[in-house]
Order: sequence, then C-alpha cells, then structure tokens
Amino acid sequence: MAKPGFHKRRPHIEWVMRSGLAILAAALGYLGTSHSLAELTRRDHPERAYALSPNDGRITATLAARRFIDTPTAAENGELARRALRQDPTAVEAVVTLGLQALANGNADQAPRLFSYAQKLSRRNLQTQLWAIEDAVARDDVAAALRHYDIALRTSKSAPDILFPVLSSAIDDPMIRTQLIATLHQKPAWTATFIGYIAGNGVNAHSVASLFQGLHHTGFSVSPDAISVVINRLMSANATNEAWQYYASVHKGVDRRRSRDPNFTLNLSTPSTFDWRSNNSQGIITSIQADQHEGLFDFALPPSVGGVLLQQTQLLPSGPYKLEGVSSGIEQPASARPYWILTCLDERELGRVVLPNSSGGNGAFDGHFSVPADCPVQTLSLVARASNEITGVSGQIKRVQLSPDQPVKR
Repeated sequence: MAKPGFHKRRPHIEWVMRSGLAILAAALGYLGTSHSLAELTRRDHPERAYALSPNDGRITATLAARRFIDTPTAAENGELARRALRQDPTAVEAVVTLGLQALANGNADQAPRLFSYAQKLSRRNLQTQLWAIEDAVARDDVAAALRHYDIALRTSKSAPDILFPVLSSAIDDPMIRTQLIATLHQKPAWTATFIGYIAGNGVNAHSVASLFQGLHHTGFSVSPDAISVVINRLMSANATNEAWQYYASVHKGVDRRRSRDPNFTLNLSTPSTFDWRSNNSQGIITSIQADQHEGLFDFALPPSVGGVLLQQTQLLPSGPYKLEGVSSGIEQPASARPYWILTCLDERELGRVVLPNSSGGNGAFDGHFSVPADCPVQTLSLVARASNEITGVSGQIKRVQLSPDQPVKR
C-alpha cells in the first residue's frame, strides 16, 4: 500500500512505479491464466499442465499419479510425489501415489500410515476409500467396510461403476446383507440408485429378495418397480414359491386361490408376473386406467387384428374355479367377441369364457374352469379376436375376478 503523500513524489519515480506495477499486473495475469489452463488440463493432460504450472502441488501430484499407472515401481514417481507434497502438504493425490507405490514395492507396513494420512486430508479421494475398504475386509470388519463404501459412493461419481457390482455379489453373505440393510435404512444418497441396480443386476435373485424383505421389516419402502423385477427374476429361475412368498409379503391380503386387483386399481410401470400386464404391440392399444378405489382396463384394435390384451400369472391349487366380471363398450358379432382363457405353463388350455356384448345384462359375464393337479402355474389371459367391423374391436373391462367355485349346498 502506498504511503500518504506518495502522489507528491517526482514524476519520473511515479512513472517508474507505475510501469513496475503494470509489468507485475501483466505477470500475475499471465500466471493466473497459465494456472487456470493448467487446472483445466491437469486431469486429461497432466504433462502439459505440469509444464504450464510446475510449482502447483496438486498438478505435480496428478502427474505423479499418472506416471505411477504406467510404471508403478519407478523410483522417480515417488520423488515426483514427494516434490508435490513439498509444494503442497495437502496434495492428497501425492500421498495416495506414495501409498500405492509402497504396496507395489511390498512395503506393507508403510502403506497403512500413508493411506491413513490421506484419509485425514480428504474423504473424497476414491483410491483412499478403496484401500480402506480392502483393509476393513482383510480385518473382517464389515461395518467399517460398508462405512467406507458409503463415503466413496457419496463423494465419487465413478464409485458406483466400481462398487455396485462388488456389493451386489457380496450380499450372498448373510452377515454382509444384515449390515447393508442397516446402512440402507439410513437412506444415504446412493440408496435408490443401488436398489434399482441390484434388482436387475444382483448375482443371486434369492439374496436380493432377502435383502429387500429385510428392508421391508425395518419399515423401508423398496420401489414397486424394483420389487417386480426381483419377483420376475425369481419366476424365471423357477423359484415359484419364493416369488409368491415375496409378492405376498409386500401385498397384504393376496390369496393364491384368487386373481388379484379385480378393480384395476394399480397401474405399475413395471408389473410383476402376478400383476396385470397389458399388451401394446402390432396395432393393439391398451391401458389400465387406475384409480385408488375403482379403475378399468381399456382396449382398442383396428380391423383384422387380434391378440392377447391382458395377462396375469396364477398359482391356483387344483379344483373348480369361476370367473366373474363386468364389461362395457363391447359390441361385436359372436365370432369376433373377446374371450378369457386359462392355460397351463405347457400351454394346455383349461377353458374359455367368451364375453357377451356389453349391452345385455349390464355387461356382466361369468364362466368356469377346472384346474388339474399337474398344472401348478397358470396364466389368465384376455384375448381379442380379429373383427371385420370398420371400427375394429374396442371395449373396457371394469371388473374381473377368478376365485374358487363353491358348490351349491342343498
């Protein structure tokens, strides 16, 4: 800062001072620009960044880390990392590089000290957290490993790609699964992403279902889409009873002797095999127009087009069953009216119920099926037949229920 009266000095001295300040400002401007450019390029081009700003500890540390990848045991990489720490004692990347080099050179005693120091400097360095996870796993400290998983997944964008597959495989271990349930119950920021990932990518669908059920018991709400994906995976693995038990645990009051959601109150973006699944393909247009208390299933097909409109998997015990429901908007000749069909997994047909036109009997329909003992899994389907009517086939199902057919007592 200039002293008072500085402006009264001789003009040539003032000119010199102004020139010096101008040169200093230009130099600082260049250095600032060079540093900014170096900072922008240090990740993708650390050599170039180092040339632009060789005294920046973080940039030197990044170069040391990059060179370590190419030659892990080279002594000059350690020298470069130590230079970075002399330039900036908080350059965590340099400490990590020294720790990794210690591991590469077999200095197992030195590495923990370096990584512990890196952990104190920053919790945002992914390599530090990965080492901490490995260290905790080696000590059989599941809680500590998951704590570092949490830190890594909260602080690094690239962590999910590395850690989700490992964590998905690890849940086969009941102890890890129990600890992970406790972690997820706290709802860390990565919870929803992980649940979506593990539903479709967990190595073992049985373990994923156990994890989700454990979360349910803690009061945690797993997304309906994730639940459906796991149930469908269990069914694909022929784990029918486990799939049903999981479905029943999250849909209270369901009964395997009855079809579900008779009033179409659910419209799931990813339905499970035990939910209504509508078909939209080859000109078929369908939709479940759900309401919390009362919905409907709407369908429309162009002329000469037929096909399955709606399906739901059943696990009906052997015995007689009745189908009852209400339609609207169906007006077709007998040969083109839609029908309900119940089939076994081997495609054996257990019967059909052709829908009458909705104008008669207020749209009510009913019919009967008999399920044999050798058909433990069935599919209830609504099928449209091709119509020659210019308007094609359209209509609505307001209600449908498949349930045991109780004999009339005499």
